[in-house]
Amino acid sequence: MHYIDSAPSVRSELYIPAGSADAPFTVAITPEDAGWSESSLHVVDLGSGGEVALNTRDNEVMILPLSGGGTVQCGGESFELTDRASVFDGPADMVYLGILQAYRLSGHGRIAVCGARATASFPNRRVAAADVAVELRGAGNCSRQVHNFGTATTFEADSLIACEVITPGGNWSSYPAHKHDENTEVETQLEEIYYFEIDDSPVGTTGFGYHRVYGTPERPIEVLEEVRSGDVVLVPHGYHGPSIAAPGHHMYYLNVMAGSGPTRAWLICDDPNHTWLRGSWEHQEIDPRLPFGAGASEGA
Repeated sequence: MHYIDSAPSVRSELYIPAGSADAPFTVAITPEDAGWSESSLHVVDLGSGGEVALNTRDNEVMILPLSGGGTVQCGGESFELTDRASVFDGPADMVYLGILQAYRLSGHGRIAVCGARATASFPNRRVAAADVAVELRGAGNCSRQVHNFGTATTFEADSLIACEVITPGGNWSSYPAHKHDENTEVETQLEEIYYFEIDDSPVGTTGFGYHRVYGTPERPIEVLEEVRSGDVVLVPHGYHGPSIAAPGHHMYYLNVMAGSGPTRAWLICDDPNHTWLRGSWEHQEIDPRLPFGAGASEGA
């Protein structure tokens, strides 16, 4: 029997493969690129040592190392990004910069710059990795770990919402499938970016996972993508999930969200066919492989 260990040739336009951006970026997604109005993501590869000059323009940004570390210099201030070995090594330091600011990013490794269009200006500041709220969600094979460094309930900003999720190999996350594409009393409209990294197996082989997006009869959308390290999937609307980590390979994703509504909040609606799963977690234990790299508290 012959197995093909490669990504499929037919891709959704909402899938952006690793390395598709020009150096020094490995990912460079603006609202214009995505075909929406708010959310952006850049990943800067500084190699073994480098520096790049950037400008927030009309965006607020949250800057954190994926691997490596460095320094953010802005307006006479200097903020340290302590080294992180990899995205599976616990939370990272995060630096927030407001709109209309020039800054320099120096150091080594790969640094993520999460962005969103903003109008209000908030103070520049740093959140140390030790102060990032770490949460365990789900149970059983739906267990995952969330680093809430930039969520609406943990960090004050104008519009940007961001967090990291780690899913142990063989588990499902972003599940039950849920959506946030309307501004209602129970839901907020948020454009979302999923940036993936997949851990190598214990014997050093590269891994993969899968990510699903689907719509409603009124707003159809169909995405089912095989994802590997450095890949991105855009979620303009619709139900999204599950994100599935192949057995033997832990999955990481960085979520970047922002919307046009008046309230900065992450309010979601489950696919009603799947929401019953939340009740099934009450009788299951959290995956004993969690937490990765840090202590955590249980969450929904």
